[in-house]
Amino acid sequence: MPNVKATTVSSDDPQTYEDTHVHAVYDEIAPHFSSTRYKPWPIIATFLSSLPTGWVGVDLGTGNGKYLPLPSDRPGSVWTVGLDRSRNLLDIARQAGGAEREVVWGDVLDRPWRAGAFDYAISIATIHHLATPARRKAAVKRLLESISPSHGRALIYVWAIEQDDLSKRNIPVDSSEDKLEQRDEIHIGQDVFVPWVLAQSAQSKPKPKTLRKKGLDETSAKDEEDTTYAKRSQSAPKVYDRYYHMFAKGELTELVSDGAKEMGLHVGSPSDTTHNQEGIDTFGVQVVQDGWERSNYYVELCRWKL
Repeated sequence: MPNVKATTVSSDDPQTYEDTHVHAVYDEIAPHFSSTRYKPWPIIATFLSSLPTGWVGVDLGTGNGKYLPLPSDRPGSVWTVGLDRSRNLLDIARQAGGAEREVVWGDVLDRPWRAGAFDYAISIATIHHLATPARRKAAVKRLLESISPSHGRALIYVWAIEQDDLSKRNIPVDSSEDKLEQRDEIHIGQDVFVPWVLAQSAQSKPKPKTLRKKGLDETSAKDEEDTTYAKRSQSAPKVYDRYYHMFAKGELTELVSDGAKEMGLHVGSPSDTTHNQEGIDTFGVQVVQDGWERSNYYVELCRWKL
């Protein structure tokens, strides 16, 4: 397995950087990638199971759509629309769970719907593919804008620098004492390339009967069959480098807080907020929970209005 490599993002054109190191890669690896992404993570499944019947939401960066059929204990009780930049993954998501799903080709930085259109939103393993802090913050703001300002709920997941023992990834970071202290104080993550190894498709051996039609006798046909199959079997797998920003402890929650404040939202519980002058609504967002799970950081949010 190739190693994860540290990288430096060019700030001149982050969109082109993402086009090359994220979007083009996922379109190439879509079927193989999808085959490895089928089991919902527990906290996400619990979140979707907790939603009231009849709610409509959006999965920003839906990938192969594995969360669109949930909750599995109440199928069809909520409806999740999937958005993604990869057309090839969306083709798979459209039939997630064996039923027709509603999917949209788009970017998490766009505004393809009116503000407050959804009751809930999830963004799972997506924001870490955005190449600058400003773009990551903008994605958080688009997510908060998309949900109801009075009751909208949201859940965000990103990959963490701290990987557990089951992870195959070893994240290269500057482990000097000064750098570690700085990382903890100002919550700086690490930009990396994470390789995806795409094995060449195993192709079945050509049948001797087919080869004999080419004018080869049975022995020659068998020799050509073995030679052709050996060449195919020995072809080297292709390795794609995918860009990730691996989040540091506290970085995701801080990003959400900064984005919310830029939107003019109060950050905290409504019970801890002093209401403004009478007749003027106060809007805010509360961090319901945040933490680390299986090599990921997550934050659950709830919007409110007074």
